[in-house]
Amino acid sequence: MKKTDHISKTDKLITRISAGIALIVLAALAVWGIIFCYDTYKYEETNDAQVQEYINPITSRVGGYITKIYYDENQDVKQGDTLLVIDNSEYELQKQESAAALANAQAQLSALGSNAETLESMSQVSHSAIAAAKARLLNKQQEYDRYKRLYDVESATKQQLENTEAALAVARSEYEASIQSYESSLSKVNDVKVQRAVINAEIKRRQTLLKRSNIDLGYTVIRAPYDGKMGRRTIQQGQSIQPGQTLAFIVDKASGKWVVANFKETQLADMKEGDEAAIYADAYPDKQFKGTIVSISGATGSSFSLLPPDNSSGNFVKIVQRVPVRIRLTEDGSITGPLRSGMNVNVAIPKHHGSRG
Repeated sequence: MKKTDHISKTDKLITRISAGIALIVLAALAVWGIIFCYDTYKYEETNDAQVQEYINPITSRVGGYITKIYYDENQDVKQGDTLLVIDNSEYELQKQESAAALANAQAQLSALGSNAETLESMSQVSHSAIAAAKARLLNKQQEYDRYKRLYDVESATKQQLENTEAALAVARSEYEASIQSYESSLSKVNDVKVQRAVINAEIKRRQTLLKRSNIDLGYTVIRAPYDGKMGRRTIQQGQSIQPGQTLAFIVDKASGKWVVANFKETQLADMKEGDEAAIYADAYPDKQFKGTIVSISGATGSSFSLLPPDNSSGNFVKIVQRVPVRIRLTEDGSITGPLRSGMNVNVAIPKHHGSRG
């Protein structure tokens, strides 16, 4: 009889403990349900969201062998920091060759300038010779006219008239020759002007090639385009690279961070640009980050896919679509610093329940 009483007391104790545990669990579920319903009523939430940053490739503008690497994997860098150096021997030779070709063209221009001055002087001499030849021709013409009148009155012999006529012909030929000589000198001066224009064009071309050589020489030193953090390093000293080859990736710190949250289309009715957002990262579950909606995509995510869905094919299954929403994180490095691009986050945006009017 005593044994039965002992068992009965034990069962009652177990029953009470079980009932107490059940009540605690039921109370916890009730509290969780109330919190869940409250959050569902107050917030639009999604866990389909990731942190984003601009991650850009560092590419080579020229080819060659890497002589020195100045950064390590995951290193913070400042804008203008030297990342790596490419062997510049060939580019230095190209620069010297371009400089020598430019100097040669400039020397040709100087020589042509001296030649032009000489030809202009000769042209002036030829022009002066025309005046002298014209004076002689006038003199011979007057002499011939005088002898012609004398001959007509039989005061001069035919031989004298023929001599003055021959002298007049010689003077006329000399005058015409002096004119042709002057025109030829002018043509040579014009030729020099044309040659000068050609050489000036060549000098400009050589100056452009020299600038290009300087630019290519500058490309052998690759610098950080902005403040950022380097990604994985995959190159080694002595490695041969080609123009356009991707050498590294850099995370752009200057452009800030943002979150792309993919909300269901049924959650967008009360959402607009400027709304505040609460963000919780999986990596930091006890820390809240803040942000602001800056844009809502103009189409669903599937519409931007390589093969957008075509519901006119006859096989239609209604699927709730998601729309990307871009949220700018608070611009404070001490707050957003722990976040990394690609991290998963949960986003909650307060509902307004018709308060927008």
